[in-house]
Amino acid sequence: MPEPHSIDRPVALVTGASSGMGREIVRDLARTHRVIAVGRNPERLGAIAAETGATGWRLDVTDHDELAGRVAELDRLDVLVHAAAIGDHRSVEAADAADWQRHLAVNVTAPALLTRAALPLLRAAAATVVFIGSGAGTRPVAGSAVYTATKHALRGVADVLRIDEEPHRVRVVTIAPGQTDTDMLRAGIPADRYTPERYIRPQSVAGTVRFVVDAPADVQLTDIAVRPRQEIARL
Repeated sequence: MPEPHSIDRPVALVTGASSGMGREIVRDLARTHRVIAVGRNPERLGAIAAETGATGWRLDVTDHDELAGRVAELDRLDVLVHAAAIGDHRSVEAADAADWQRHLAVNVTAPALLTRAALPLLRAAAATVVFIGSGAGTRPVAGSAVYTATKHALRGVADVLRIDEEPHRVRVVTIAPGQTDTDMLRAGIPADRYTPERYIRPQSVAGTVRFVVDAPADVQLTDIAVRPRQEIARL
């Protein structure tokens, strides 16, 4: 169970908190932080908030004005975790303009604009910003041009942010999990081929976020690949 809430506890904001990696990150960070869990599914968001004591914000990450307004009301922000993402399997041939726009909006523009809104608080706290990337951010995934492109772009955002915010001692890391047992992965693999024991557990990704957040103040961990114990070449 999380410790009792205190206004002196550091604050963490986690997007994509309704399921998968985001939900497990909320569970883990709630042991030591006041957590704001951002998600779209009201039942799941309510459940994780009730379990952990987190504050639930039922919002779409593309609702930039509403998110910025909520962030402006915070008194501090020590950790920002961008876990929200979508990942339809679309090739260049199959993807239309709407596919590109939707994936870029959620996977790239939303985390960039949320970070922008939070920068004054992040700088004041010398905070840690965690982008949940993907193995697809460094290697091609056949038939998945749209998702792969957005994860390459997200890593670029993180790398430039790290340079730009270095004077403010804001730490920026990209954690890039391989195939992880989430709803997103299940949606992309036929049920008769889905073998959850081969994939990374979301709890393991949450543990990696914890490792980054708890890193000594004199260092930042910039790029962490989290791979299945037995490597899977492709989906």
